[in-house]
Amino acid sequence: MGDKSETTGSHPEGSASIKPLIEFGPLVAFIVAFYAGGIYWATGVIMVASVLALAASWIFLGRLLPVPVATAVLVVLFGALTFLFDDPTFIKRKPTIVNLLFAGILLFGLMTGRPLLRFLFGEAFKLTEEGWRKLTIRWTVFFVLLAALNELVWRNFSDAIWANFKFFGILGLSLVFGVAQIGLIKRYEAKSGT
Repeated sequence: MGDKSETTGSHPEGSASIKPLIEFGPLVAFIVAFYAGGIYWATGVIMVASVLALAASWIFLGRLLPVPVATAVLVVLFGALTFLFDDPTFIKRKPTIVNLLFAGILLFGLMTGRPLLRFLFGEAFKLTEEGWRKLTIRWTVFFVLLAALNELVWRNFSDAIWANFKFFGILGLSLVFGVAQIGLIKRYEAKSGT
């Protein structure tokens, strides 16, 4: 057993390759299950996949990642309500709640003078205080807009269009928005004291 933990700890690239599976695996499982069996199957599958992702996080990374934990709790809660009340509205609202929750957490951090993005991305980026503040404001607004967009889509379009938006739309918009922040990140990069 000691050899296994040493091997896992000595290969951080293995851990890095599992992280996207932990974060995006449940979403992929959701869209596959949606097309195989519809909204209720997809709901059940994403509930199970979210819990399995947490177990994988614990086994392969030795810790639970904050975003998958928050997402899994809400997926299980809203999924259970979907089945309990036989109403897919609950699972369709989950992205709205998740995005508003993230926006609220970021806003709270900003108001208390602790930009929480630093805790999430501090290993990847070294920014000035102003950089963290501006990046936090941008992501907060983005999450609010994603929440509003999710509400618009699920209320006005079919389940299939909403499922595609949940998978391709939210993920695609998030990637494009993230890439669009590279200029800000470079502009406010903290210079090392050399």
